[in-house]
Amino acid sequence: MVSSCALKAEISACRLCSDRFAATATAHTPRPVVWFRPSARILIAGQAPGARVHESGRPFTDASGDRLRDWLGLDASAFYDKDQIAIVPMGFCFPGYNAKGADLPPPVLCHRTWHQRVMAQLPNIEITVLVGAHAQRFHMGTKKPVKELVQGWRDHAPQLFPLPHPSWRNTGWLKKNPWFEAELLPDLRARVKEVLK
Repeated sequence: MVSSCALKAEISACRLCSDRFAATATAHTPRPVVWFRPSARILIAGQAPGARVHESGRPFTDASGDRLRDWLGLDASAFYDKDQIAIVPMGFCFPGYNAKGADLPPPVLCHRTWHQRVMAQLPNIEITVLVGAHAQRFHMGTKKPVKELVQGWRDHAPQLFPLPHPSWRNTGWLKKNPWFEAELLPDLRARVKEVLK
């Protein structure tokens, strides 16, 4: 097995989706955002970097990241501690937008190429936070709707927490489902605190 440093270098140099990204409305080039170390104890499995993350090269440097950090009860320094937290999206690059300006899904080629190899480098994970449908389908092996998986979070805690995407687009859902903030988030924050102490 290659070292984690060698694997990260491979992923960072990946250009498998160059033609695909060039054909999107954003016509951008690949920029894999790679954020993990073997010592990590918490895995945040997301969807794919957004446009702001593509620019910054750092995961969740946007409003979604602010909301996710709040959900986890972490400040930025704790959230970005690679020794403790691995952030592994289903696609390492920003997939781009379609002609209508909507987010494109993470390319299947990305997780088929890299994910098993990355997961083999993370032997110390104690809690996995699954952000959104793409991560939930891969890690849970199900196509159940996000709402159903999040509502059934107690069936998977304390090792696994399926969450909706922290995008502003889900603000309405959060308001209609106050149990998420009242019940799930305190349990999630307590578990994160326990793992990191």
